[in-house]
Amino acid sequence: MTQSADVASDLRPLVGIRVLDLTQIYNGPYATFLMAMAGADVVKIEPPGGEFLRRRDARSGAGVPFAMLNGNKRSVSLDLKTARGRDIFFGLVKTADVVAENYAPGVMDRLGLGYDKLKEINPRIVYASGSGYGVSGPYRDFPAMDLTVQAMSGVMSVTGFPENSPVKAGAALCDFFGGIHLYGAIVTALFRRERIGIGSRIDVAMLEAVYPSLASNIGMSFGERDDIPLRTGNRHGGLSLCPYNVYPAKDGHIAIICNSDKHWHALLDAMNRADLKTSPAMATMRDRVAHMAEIDDLVATWSQGFRRDELFALLVRHRVPSAPVRDLYEVIADPHMLERGMLLQIAHPQYGDITVCRSPLNYEGVAQASYRPSPNCGADNEAIYGRELGLDVGALRQQGVI
Repeated sequence: MTQSADVASDLRPLVGIRVLDLTQIYNGPYATFLMAMAGADVVKIEPPGGEFLRRRDARSGAGVPFAMLNGNKRSVSLDLKTARGRDIFFGLVKTADVVAENYAPGVMDRLGLGYDKLKEINPRIVYASGSGYGVSGPYRDFPAMDLTVQAMSGVMSVTGFPENSPVKAGAALCDFFGGIHLYGAIVTALFRRERIGIGSRIDVAMLEAVYPSLASNIGMSFGERDDIPLRTGNRHGGLSLCPYNVYPAKDGHIAIICNSDKHWHALLDAMNRADLKTSPAMATMRDRVAHMAEIDDLVATWSQGFRRDELFALLVRHRVPSAPVRDLYEVIADPHMLERGMLLQIAHPQYGDITVCRSPLNYEGVAQASYRPSPNCGADNEAIYGRELGLDVGALRQQGVI
């Protein structure tokens, strides 16, 4: 496909790549959002009425995640359960580099839209599937959402306090870990295609994507100690670092971690307790771990005499790894991410004044993409079906295909 001068001069790394985005909710849409922000032409293909996330109750703010994950994309509506809809999709596949989907395994094959069919139409296509457990294996057909994968992966078993029941992580870790890995796999497959000239099928499971994040907790399973509870609250997952906890302040809490003697000595200097540097019970990390409760009490007694901001400033001056525990309202208004351009305050045509994010991937000498709010469902039907494919859009509407 001949590139225009504007496309050729755009330094974003995925300019010229077209993605057919069949993804929904969080997992897949985040992968394709990262591609859109890197310059790809992402065409979101939604069923008539829109994908599921678009249809959540916007009055509760549930529509904002859709806006966050679908900026800089184009949208068409298409009923893939109809023969005409599938024919139109095949026409789009001829123009595409990537097809991304996160339906349950087997759905695309049952629709007649699986990889084997699409590679006949376009041998260079990169076909990317994101799912809970992968397209093979005994768990393949288990229903998978972030919550269920948190349970199955062990994330839930290690989250919370030992005396309480397991709890889920507050963030949708499995969905987004899966989406990040899906993005990485797609870009790697595109690089491979540049070398050998053919496309490939990608299979990314949320269960497998989140597993490495349990490294600290997994480590204790192979250690000498057998007294470490599965859930360690705000302490280190393997109980091998101290201090490592969330401590009280006058107006909230602050997280402090000392992963070396240097950090521990810096904390003692901040506490004006240099006398403890030579204490036999605190001389080494092993000693401090053995006296974890005593040290946590020591730090907590000291920290609660400060406000979060003054305590954080003191610890930063002493180079102690720490951070105030902030609520979401503080994070959404974060001046650092606003200055860097990661966060952007916009007037969205559907959701009003909201804060959205750009891509956390930055490339030297390449400006972040100009932000376009998420489109209405089917907003680009005329441009893509009419002008690009030369189809009668009005007739397609009457037929119920779009």
